[in-house]
Formats: sequence, C-alpha cells, structure tokens
Amino acid sequence: MTPLVSLIITLVVVGVILYLINNYLPMDGKIKSILNIVVVIAVILWLVRTFGLL
Repeated sequence: MTPLVSLIITLVVVGVILYLINNYLPMDGKIKSILNIVVVIAVILWLVRTFGLL
C-alpha cells in the first residue's frame, strides 16, 4: 500500500471515529469540544511528523 493511501485511510478512520463519538455518545458539549480540539491537534501533529516538518 502506498503511503498516500495509508494516510488517507487513517484520516478517514479518525474522522469516522470522531463522528461516531460526537453523535452517539452522550457527553456534555464542553467535553465534546475539548475532545474535538485534542483529536484535531493530534492529527495535525501526526501529519506534520509524517511529512518530516517537525
């Protein structure tokens, strides 16, 4: 599998998991927004590391 396909699959899986958590787990809105921010920051850092910019 090429690295680009692996990258896209990983991003889709993370997006689907975040979508499912946001829609189907009952949580306070503040906790959901904090969770979303943490996941987005983690994905951005992972992407930056993957492309060798960090």
